[in-house]
Amino acid sequence: MTEPPQPPNQPPNPSGYGHLPGPPQPGYGFPPQGENPYAQQPQQPPQQPQPQGPYGQQPQGPYGQQPPGGHGFPPPPPHTAPGFPGGPGMPPAPPGGPKKKNLAVLIAAAVAGVLVLGTGGYFLFSGDGKGNDKVIGQDTTPPPVDGKASPSASVDKGDGSGNGGEEEEDLNAGRKQGESKVLWLKTSKIDGPGPGVDSKGQWIVGDTVVKTVWKSVTGYGVKDGKEKWTLTLPAVICGVTDMTEDGKTVVMYENGDSSGADCNMMRMIDLKTGKEGWTKEVPKENLFDIMTSPDLALTGDALVVNRTGTSSAFKVSTGDKLFTNKRDQGCQPGDFIAMNGKMLAVATCNDADKTVQVMDADPATGKNTWIYKLPKGFDVENVYSLDPIVLDLGNGESKERSIVVLGPDGKQRATVAGEGSFPVGCGGLFSFNRSLQSCGSSYVDANTLYLPTKADIGKANEIVAFDLGTGKVKWRTPAGEGRTLTPLKAAGGQVVVYREAESEKGGEVLTIPAAGGTPTAVLRNPSGAAAPVESSFYSPNVDYVDGRLFISSSHLEAKNKSEKFLMVFGK
Repeated sequence: MTEPPQPPNQPPNPSGYGHLPGPPQPGYGFPPQGENPYAQQPQQPPQQPQPQGPYGQQPQGPYGQQPPGGHGFPPPPPHTAPGFPGGPGMPPAPPGGPKKKNLAVLIAAAVAGVLVLGTGGYFLFSGDGKGNDKVIGQDTTPPPVDGKASPSASVDKGDGSGNGGEEEEDLNAGRKQGESKVLWLKTSKIDGPGPGVDSKGQWIVGDTVVKTVWKSVTGYGVKDGKEKWTLTLPAVICGVTDMTEDGKTVVMYENGDSSGADCNMMRMIDLKTGKEGWTKEVPKENLFDIMTSPDLALTGDALVVNRTGTSSAFKVSTGDKLFTNKRDQGCQPGDFIAMNGKMLAVATCNDADKTVQVMDADPATGKNTWIYKLPKGFDVENVYSLDPIVLDLGNGESKERSIVVLGPDGKQRATVAGEGSFPVGCGGLFSFNRSLQSCGSSYVDANTLYLPTKADIGKANEIVAFDLGTGKVKWRTPAGEGRTLTPLKAAGGQVVVYREAESEKGGEVLTIPAAGGTPTAVLRNPSGAAAPVESSFYSPNVDYVDGRLFISSSHLEAKNKSEKFLMVFGK
């Protein structure tokens, strides 16, 4: 095909705000199906420096302004969507915590099939219109809509041991008719190091909810919060992952208590019983294999351990090493992505363009059958799903961004297209994590991607559903009261959403039909004494299972004072 004409460079705008251009005229820059749509890209003005967000990360909006009209572009739509830093009511990140990578935040609208994520923008799209109807959500069990839950004991105001008795405040005081109850609450009193301690991970398996705090892993009964089992590891827990279908997981802990200890020890745990399985050390692969804050993911019987310098895969059942991410042809290994029973590998090549490659990986051998090469300057920012493959790509220099859908053969099938300002992966309400995998703010179910737009204090955001066969918007939630909405899971023909709490308003669990429609509240938490507690959890882990809402902190100050770290609501 002939190369499309290039639009003139746009003048810089010091404000950093404004409209993004509309789509190009028909036939402008659209590549044949299956090819990368970035062969020719217009130069974008440099983004102006932005202040740090509330958690020590770069705010994820607004985006650089483009003048209306211009070469081949019609005027933009009049609507202006919000584009704001992270969620309200959250404390700053703890000292020494992991820093998120800079996020790609601007789209080159002249690039065919590229997602526009700026204020008032809308995107282009391409694709063959073929869908994929296999359910791929993280939890395939339809969530209950009647809110029924088993009877539970009165509120347990414990110290983390499950016996309670430390506080006398009635968290259900002021509860109104129709509101849920605080079933129980756990507190912890730890005299820890200066930066505090992590409280990574939250797993619900059967009648047990499991939580880590510093060096311990503890299981509590979901009905009454009573301690069922606890394990104390030799050193600080520094990595967690999801669980297998039979309720097992692997945690990582440091190989000593010194400040220079490596995070290289693995231990398998049966979350239903609390029994320990194998313990293995992650072998160091090279001089640049830095094990400070590894990222873990699992799929089937394969566990991947990503760290700076390399990545390896191990068998969950035995701890035996499967393979290491080593690539030929001058490409440096990167992270493995594992979910949906599948695996991908990412590598950066040593060519002049530093080309990034994405390839499939057999979970047992690591071997690949196809390679998808990203355009110059682009990297993988987040992976939303592997069935179908949905990649969030970004260019750190040009601030361009694109969400692409690949087929099982690694060829591009569609690009996501719609209006709004969206955080990347873990940039939502929950969690700080270097993982490339979606970590609680976006989900895929059947052939739909659910993305939350960004929100500011006092202003509501939206959940936008995208058809992954066409890339177009299927529906979006109407603007509601000014509280942040975050998807929790998508399965069973609906998406489950958490509306965050405020100091005077309890949180809510909403369900929205996959086809769109009015959200239905299946759980309304009390707005009396409980609301200030619910809204105070730091970077919370949130799960809704069997009619109960579980909220826990991911970090504690550990200043030898009582701190709330796990709260459960139900009817």
